Amino acid sequence: MRNSFRPLLPSKAWLAVTAALLILVPDSEFRSAYADEEPTAVNRSSGDAKQQAEREEAFAKLLSGATLEGSFTQTGPGGDPKKLDREKYTLGEVKKVAGNVWLFPARIEYGGKDVTLPIMLPVHWAGDTPVVVVDTVELPGLGAVSARVLFFAGHYAGYWKHGEHSGNLFGLIHSVPSKPAVETKAIQFKPSSGSKPAAREQPPK
Repeated sequence: MRNSFRPLLPSKAWLAVTAALLILVPDSEFRSAYADEEPTAVNRSSGDAKQQAEREEAFAKLLSGATLEGSFTQTGPGGDPKKLDREKYTLGEVKKVAGNVWLFPARIEYGGKDVTLPIMLPVHWAGDTPVVVVDTVELPGLGAVSARVLFFAGHYAGYWKHGEHSGNLFGLIHSVPSKPAVETKAIQFKPSSGSKPAAREQPPK
């Protein structure tokens, strides 16, 4: 299983790199790499906290069930920075786990395989813009992986680096369309124009 995913590392971008993290690094080690992650602003006023909660809710809604489709470049040995390669990822329910750590269930189709991996990534905020941060995480025998990917206005863009290979990535976020609210109306029964009201029964005299 490990060897089957090694070819992903130099050629795929941030999501494939982090998928390899989960396969190559024990879960406890991956979690410990971000054990000290804390919210970027620990002393928020109630208004700021509410605004941040709304941003996080919108971010989760933007990516949950979405498809990320775009391109990436590659520099380093054997790479051509002028060449654009296509990439496409489908996400499950994206949600905040704790602190700055978020869960990104990612469906990856590669080499005849179709798997969904529960990827945990730190998300920091540049104002109202979420940025995924993978900062020099060591892969056993493979070196360090780093990445920065931001999401804004239905697009994503960033930079990834693994060993001697690195590159840019960018594309569109195809979110799941919101279901229109079902309008309900009270049903009123009206007698037809030809009908007559039923006669009241008269009490016996």
